[in-house]
Amino acid sequence: MNNLQRLYAEQEQSPWIDFIDRQLIESGRLADMVRDGIRGLTSNPTIFGKAVASGQYDELIRGQIEAGHGSDAIYEEIAVNDVGDASDILRSVYDEADGADGFASIEVEPALAADSEATLDRARYLWRRLKRPNVFVKIPATPAGLPAIEDAIADGININVTLMFSVDVYREVARAYIAGLRRRLERGDDVRRVASVASFFVSRVDTKVDKRLDAIGNDAARALRGRSAIANAKLAYAAYQEIFEGPEFADLRDAGARVQRCLWASTSTKNPDYRDVLYVEELIGPKTVDTMPLETIDAFLDHGRLERTLDRDVDGARETLRQIEEQGISIRQVTDELIDEGVASFGKSFDELIAAIDSQRKALAPA
Repeated sequence: MNNLQRLYAEQEQSPWIDFIDRQLIESGRLADMVRDGIRGLTSNPTIFGKAVASGQYDELIRGQIEAGHGSDAIYEEIAVNDVGDASDILRSVYDEADGADGFASIEVEPALAADSEATLDRARYLWRRLKRPNVFVKIPATPAGLPAIEDAIADGININVTLMFSVDVYREVARAYIAGLRRRLERGDDVRRVASVASFFVSRVDTKVDKRLDAIGNDAARALRGRSAIANAKLAYAAYQEIFEGPEFADLRDAGARVQRCLWASTSTKNPDYRDVLYVEELIGPKTVDTMPLETIDAFLDHGRLERTLDRDVDGARETLRQIEEQGISIRQVTDELIDEGVASFGKSFDELIAAIDSQRKALAPA
């Protein structure tokens, strides 16, 4: 077995790919990667924007121009087609795992992040359009997103909760999932086939904290560089264990409900001084997902180390964050800033995606 296959077989962690485009699907490469151990897929507007600019969707865009559709509608067709086709390729994983894995994710547009009702309406619409059991609809973990997440879960919609940085927010997300499931259970609906992941963005925490540690500049601060993100994720997993392995989830567990797995996102290493598979190797643990860009997958296949690390030395993770706070850096402030910046960044990426589609429309429009 290769490292991806071993990651799941030996450690119960599902390796996913954080990439999608038409070429990945039509070339057969995604199908090959699934055979080699990839068990799910995530995407985002930045990835789609690059693919649009490369000309991969020109034929689709021409057809949409002829039908009189604008750029937003064209984006929807691109995303629904690609995510739908990717989920079809992953369906064998979903079936083999009895619905526990093999998902592809589609995103609610970031402009809706502050509007609970609009987010829920859009999630329902995308779920109906895709009509596949192994699709996740992505909703950000904003204050407005939380009630939409609960309502969507209560509707039986699979949800990938995105843009999580804070352990406190993670607890709110887990409890929104539980509340949605409990509503289903109380009215006699099936809770066994509803799935969710809580996507914790990892490397961005180190990027922001390291910048502040560098500005402080003393030896103690420098010794803490590259440690905050892993420590933060370990505490999120400790919260997962407390919530989903304890009495809080017991009635739902007895009814056959699935846990909401932690998904580690933003796992490429941004700092060249750090090991290129740092955010894979240090976050290996059961009933979790690690979604990786292509270059990180290749690196992990080549030289990744496999051992359970996620719940190792959790007290040490708490001590690391305490020492960072001692340097005058508020982890709460860092994570609050990161979610605000994350929503703004995704909004900017979506605007750039629509601009790329506009550009292709103009280039491809009949003279």
